[in-house]
Amino acid sequence: MNNTLKTFEDLEAYKAARAFRVFISQSIAPKLLDAKEFDLLNQLKRSSRSVTANIAEGYGRFHYLDTAKFCSNARGSLCETLDHMNVAVDDLIIDEKLYQQARNEYETSTKLLNGYIKFLYKSADKPKAPAPQSS
Repeated sequence: MNNTLKTFEDLEAYKAARAFRVFISQSIAPKLLDAKEFDLLNQLKRSSRSVTANIAEGYGRFHYLDTAKFCSNARGSLCETLDHMNVAVDDLIIDEKLYQQARNEYETSTKLLNGYIKFLYKSADKPKAPAPQSS
């Protein structure tokens, strides 16, 4: 992490995951609602929200390996979200174009999160500086 990070919201991995979650909420969720796919809608929203929540919670931990564990959970939630999108496209609830847009958001999020996890493991031998306090 560099010194310009003030909160988890400054992490590129978090920003990408948040954009992915917003895309799911604004572009895919309405299609599921229209199709009365309430269970799939709930699962998709929960898994996409879990990604950002785990990144945020991990950022608040004092040890790099603790942070990496939460980011690993976030990566699992990313994969779960992709599976829910696969169901939506396979069941013809969303079209291929919308699926590809979501897939691109997923891939961006995954790449950035993997990079962050790699950084965390490389930094595991160093003490983690406490997050700055908000004034």
